[in-house]
Amino acid sequence: MTMVRPDAPVVVGVDGSETALDAVRLAVREAAIRGRSLRVVHAFVWPLLGVPLGPVPDGPAGGGLRNQAERIVAEAVAEAGKVAPEVPVTGVVVDGPPTPVLLAEARDADLVVLGNRGLGGFAGLLLGSSAVQVGAYAECPVLVARGEHRADGPVVVGVDGSELSDLAVGFAVEEAARRGTELVAVHTWLHPVPLGPGDVLPLVYDLDALAAEEERVLAEAVAGWSTRYPEVPIRQRLVRGNASRVLVEASKEAQLVVVGARGRGGLAGLLLGSVSHAVLHHAHCPLAIVRRHGPQE
Repeated sequence: MTMVRPDAPVVVGVDGSETALDAVRLAVREAAIRGRSLRVVHAFVWPLLGVPLGPVPDGPAGGGLRNQAERIVAEAVAEAGKVAPEVPVTGVVVDGPPTPVLLAEARDADLVVLGNRGLGGFAGLLLGSSAVQVGAYAECPVLVARGEHRADGPVVVGVDGSELSDLAVGFAVEEAARRGTELVAVHTWLHPVPLGPGDVLPLVYDLDALAAEEERVLAEAVAGWSTRYPEVPIRQRLVRGNASRVLVEASKEAQLVVVGARGRGGLAGLLLGSVSHAVLHHAHCPLAIVRRHGPQE
């Protein structure tokens, strides 16, 4: 797994919207439980467009797009200080479009936190291609602020037996340990799925045998974690049903839902199609998307 620097911060993207401030509140709480600092980042795209950045002639001295960007960051830093004053917080305006800025920040971050929608520099971040790019390519987990902050409830992780699903389980069990709560590992299935290129699926199959195989996939995904984290109760849920619906329903009682950036089986295409849209748009609690690093080996 990718080693995380001890001083790697939690990074949060802000754009002046209320949802960005929700992300700041979530991010600073995450920084507190991780013992990390918080880095507030505003992606400032206007210099690339050749737009005048300073105050207009005869306008107020504090006007202009650059000053507005600085105020957005200052407001977010102040909000973080209200929620968790013990967390060191810095703020920065970075020239560039939001997706490249966030992916660059993720290289040296412990976690990147985003609002579920925004305006300005982060407009549509989780509504189009940027969502896929940040969630699928960030070199650290990405946490999306959704729903209400909840201090109780389990951590829920989507399991499908893929390598990234295994990383998601590792991240999720560590998060459950940090929060002093249980982990609920959810695996869904509807019918046989290809496990690799060229797999030929049967036209007729034994439902009982298939259910037993899916139960094995789930059991293997969580095997060994109870030994490493004996303080974390791990509950397995095998559900024959639609992955997005099951995860969204589970999010109603969870304080965090964790998924891999890509998968197969019940969670195939999570960030590429309908499942991703359903979870990102309808989850009732924060959603963590894991592509790389997690608990250290």
